[in-house]
Amino acid sequence: MLNQVLIVDVILLMLVAATAIAVISVRSLFSATVLSGIYSLLMALVWTNMHALDVAFTEAAVGAGISTILLLGALVRTKRFSKAERGVHVPALLICVATGLVLIYGTLDMPRFGDPDAPIHTHRVPELYQQSVGKHPSAAPRSQGSPHHGHPADDFNGHVPNTVTSLLAAYRGYDTMFETTVIFVAGVSLLLLLRRRREGELGVPVSDASGRQETGPTISQEAE
Repeated sequence: MLNQVLIVDVILLMLVAATAIAVISVRSLFSATVLSGIYSLLMALVWTNMHALDVAFTEAAVGAGISTILLLGALVRTKRFSKAERGVHVPALLICVATGLVLIYGTLDMPRFGDPDAPIHTHRVPELYQQSVGKHPSAAPRSQGSPHHGHPADDFNGHVPNTVTSLLAAYRGYDTMFETTVIFVAGVSLLLLLRRRREGELGVPVSDASGRQETGPTISQEAE
């Protein structure tokens, strides 16, 4: 007999699959953008149902929020409809199906959802929650309290005093570091692209990938 949680999971899975198929099927780029935002919101519900609230917040903020805004902004400067594609590319379809089957086969060796004896529940994460993971041995203890607070100095027995900090900075330290690096590189790339477009609009010579000089319309030409 199906329980209520499993029924919700099945309904969400069906909605996610239907939305994903709709995104790749519609020709209207505006409709595809809206559907992708709906897809992100549905995935946020999936993560919430799996008790992964941090991932759900990220999916809702980045996937349904910022990404949708950026795509809508890009549609202002592009066409609203995609080009008509040819028939189904059979090799690509076979590769996608084979990849999906391999991923499904890999999940068969995973522990059951919510299993208290799973490795993640018996090794590192409980130690982080119990604050039994100490700081680096070379970390200097605080010798005095903060002048902005009345409570005395506390080194928390050499441990990280915050659960979120210990998870993101210790257990997922590399993940957090490279996420920040990706965001920084994306921001710098966006600034370079916008600067190149601005120079082209003002008539400043801009070098393309082949080294040739391209000049955009001058102010006098725009006035004409």
